[in-house]
Amino acid sequence: MPAVSKGDGMRGLAVFISDIRNCKSKEAEIKRINKELANIRSKFKGDKALDGYSKKKYVCKLLFIFLLGHDIDFGHMEAVNLLSSNKYTEKQIGYLFISVLVNSNSELIRLINNAIKNDLASRNPTFMCLALHCIANVGSREMGEAFAADIPRILVAGDSMDSVKQSAALCLLRLYKASPDLVPMGEWTARVVHLLNDQHMGVVTAAVSLITCLCKKNPDDFKTCISLAVSRLSRIVSSASTDLQDYTYYFVPAPWLSVKLLRLLQCYPPPEDAAVKGRLVECLETVLNKAQEPPKSKKVQHSNAKNAILFETISLIIHYDSEPNLLVRACNQLGQFLQHRETNLRYLALESMCTLASSEFSHEAVKTHIDTVINALKTERDVSVRQRAADLLYAMCDRSNAKQIVSEMLRYLETADYAIREEIVLKVAILAEKYAVDYSWYVDTILNLIRIAGDYVSEEVWYRVLQIVTNRDDVQGYAAKTVFEALQAPACHENMVKVGGYILGEFGNLIAGDPRSSPPVQFSLLHSKFHLCSVATRALLLSTYIKFINLFPETKATIQGVLRAGSQLRNADVELQQRAVEYLTLSSVASTDVLATVLEEMPPFPERESSILAKLKRKKGPGAGSALDDGRREPSSHDINGGVEPTPSTVSTPSPSADLLGLRAAPPPAAPPAPSGAGNLLVDVFSDGPAAQPSLGPTPEEAFLSELEPPAPESPMALLADPAPAADPGPEDIGPPIPEADELLNKFVCRNNGVLFENQLLQIGVKSEFRQNLGRMYLFYGNKTSVQFQNFSPTVVHPGDGRAQLAVQTKRVASQVDGGAQVQQVLNIECLRDFLTPPLLSVRFRYGGAPQSLTLKLPVTINKFFQPTEMAAQDFFQRWKQLSLPQQEAQKIFKANHPMDAEVTKAKLLGFGSALLDNVDPNPENFVGAGIIQTKALQVGCLLRLEPNAQAQMYRLTLRTSKEPVSRHLCELLAQQF
Repeated sequence: MPAVSKGDGMRGLAVFISDIRNCKSKEAEIKRINKELANIRSKFKGDKALDGYSKKKYVCKLLFIFLLGHDIDFGHMEAVNLLSSNKYTEKQIGYLFISVLVNSNSELIRLINNAIKNDLASRNPTFMCLALHCIANVGSREMGEAFAADIPRILVAGDSMDSVKQSAALCLLRLYKASPDLVPMGEWTARVVHLLNDQHMGVVTAAVSLITCLCKKNPDDFKTCISLAVSRLSRIVSSASTDLQDYTYYFVPAPWLSVKLLRLLQCYPPPEDAAVKGRLVECLETVLNKAQEPPKSKKVQHSNAKNAILFETISLIIHYDSEPNLLVRACNQLGQFLQHRETNLRYLALESMCTLASSEFSHEAVKTHIDTVINALKTERDVSVRQRAADLLYAMCDRSNAKQIVSEMLRYLETADYAIREEIVLKVAILAEKYAVDYSWYVDTILNLIRIAGDYVSEEVWYRVLQIVTNRDDVQGYAAKTVFEALQAPACHENMVKVGGYILGEFGNLIAGDPRSSPPVQFSLLHSKFHLCSVATRALLLSTYIKFINLFPETKATIQGVLRAGSQLRNADVELQQRAVEYLTLSSVASTDVLATVLEEMPPFPERESSILAKLKRKKGPGAGSALDDGRREPSSHDINGGVEPTPSTVSTPSPSADLLGLRAAPPPAAPPAPSGAGNLLVDVFSDGPAAQPSLGPTPEEAFLSELEPPAPESPMALLADPAPAADPGPEDIGPPIPEADELLNKFVCRNNGVLFENQLLQIGVKSEFRQNLGRMYLFYGNKTSVQFQNFSPTVVHPGDGRAQLAVQTKRVASQVDGGAQVQQVLNIECLRDFLTPPLLSVRFRYGGAPQSLTLKLPVTINKFFQPTEMAAQDFFQRWKQLSLPQQEAQKIFKANHPMDAEVTKAKLLGFGSALLDNVDPNPENFVGAGIIQTKALQVGCLLRLEPNAQAQMYRLTLRTSKEPVSRHLCELLAQQF
């Protein structure tokens, strides 16, 4: 490159930059810039012709002003004129200005193209490089059409300088990525491969990048590159750090070129030529050997470069999957990284071992590290590393270690981050089914799964256990006994009720001989859960009740009384009302034989492929198939899976009130419902979980706890990454909440899931979970019409001082919602300090051209951040006395608005968030609870006592907290639930 003469220092530019830096205020800076712009404009318009130096100086000033953030609307032609200069510095400034400021659609492009064409034909290597850099930087289609044929000729020309070849290769790569159809394939493709033998390492590096991109689309045209790449890689690997002195990076010879060559080889299968393959294997062994050598430098740059080559080598070994010795050695090398102090190396090691576990040659070697991986699952601080550890346990699982791995994953599930719980649930369900040696263990595992993470157990999982129990006679009695015991827990998840309702309805007779599980006891146990369940579960339980009439005639009168109750026959939900009427009539009119025929035991389900694995693949995204279906599955007569997926024998016809979000959709009588067909317009919120999407890509929402830590890198070269902050929408001018907003809010005080709002146009579903002072909420907006919603905009607004009390981060949703479609919005919530007023949810859209808007209260109340606290009676009363100030207590005596059922009351108090303390109150009819309101600023202890008076149908509720407003607010919230 030509030397810059002393006169090219552009003193005027240096003075201008100094003046800008010395400005004391933004106004002074703008004033100085406007003065300079006026001066430059006058110089360009003056009669006196400017020399090249002056043009260059003024164009440089314009470029600096633009980089400061100010618009530049003149000087473009002067920059184009600089391109015709024969001085390097003037031409360089002209190309720099064009690359930064000229739009690809500018009218000056033709003039620029002519100047570029002249420079490319000049055979001056410096000017040619400037022109090629400009083409790559602008990268417009018009430039591509003008030069796509010329650049390959420059690249393979024998008289081109090394710097020109390097620039031409990178320029062609840029054009090919932008517009692949503009780059013609021809005889140059065969010649460009030979650039891998070039003496100049920079040319080789640029050529490898170009060939790697081109061969992905046209692999046969570049197949000859394999032997040349192996040869070049062999020379680099076997060289000493002093042999490639100009391209040695911290004692590692040409690390970037080595990584690029290894990636190029991954585009092809193993070499067919034995000599080439032997040389490549020798290279790979050398890299693995060097990894065992002591480091030549303690600097992180040395280890980064060395490890980048090592991980790319292991990726190539895994890609070939044909060298057992190399695969085992790679596994052992990765095993050493599992306990490395560097988090990124542990992440990359776990990720690579997941792929190694699917190889028959290295699977046993991977299994030897099971204890280390389990320890990583328990102790790692980075959520992304824990997720990779869970993936690896799933990948290394087989019949010999299935029980240990499933047990550890279940244990981890209790504290796992919310974002990966559903994925862990699916993996546990798949492993339990795939490697179970006895059915009782499988049933225990799935029921335990529902108990630990019920909200994340999708319908596919609990359908599956029902199908297997139905198809296996030897497990039906055990399943009935186990689920009966599980239902006796005070707090029982709704999915457990669904499983229990189905299994007891079909096989409850197998345990009816035991007085502890007699038919009346079974019915009483199920019916005690009835009022706490959603409409879909109630419909299933009604089907179970009619099955009980057939199985246990002694329960007929009791069940008919339930079906005859006004709450069933006049139920607002059409599906429940219809079932109650039909089942009551069937039990009254039909003879015993007819009843037995209609309600006979469900037949075995036909065999079909399990849908759980397909669901997991959808969550993991494209390319996850090899990790999920590893091909190591040995056939066995004891295999529960057997490729069965049932098709229920009955499918209910959707009623006119069919719920679009699936929140009220009832399953067919006493059988799991069929997969949703064309009749169901929207996916079921509670079956597919919050992260389920129609696309095959991974879920876009990050875990709100995992966002606190930076993500692990995706590639060996990217060893550091920064988290991206989420945007928080500002308040908008919205109308008041709808009249029924308070009533809708009260429905969610003791529950986290359900339908928040519904009218003839829109349905809004809610699914949420809270831990300490953090929460995550999923809002599901369903278009119930056949007309598309336009300008759809849901916004969370903080009234008054709400933003200082509650931080809510929202994800954007699509502005258009098709008819019958559903969109999902994710809210990450942090309680900063105690609050009384919930945020507002404003939804605006256009329907049929008419603007629609509504404002609701977001179902986030202070009790959502309750942390249950267990304490002994002595501690409770001691704390109760400490909170004895009048302003610390809130008490309310009120009349019961609902039937006074002890189990329902207990469930509501647990849903409210407090822990229920047994044997504390002298009166066993009273309820005593304790908990702590968790906020970022402080913690508020809370004690409560609820005294029901069944005779007077009254309650007395007393709350004591350390803050007066919290006591009153909690008392008001809880009193409205009874």
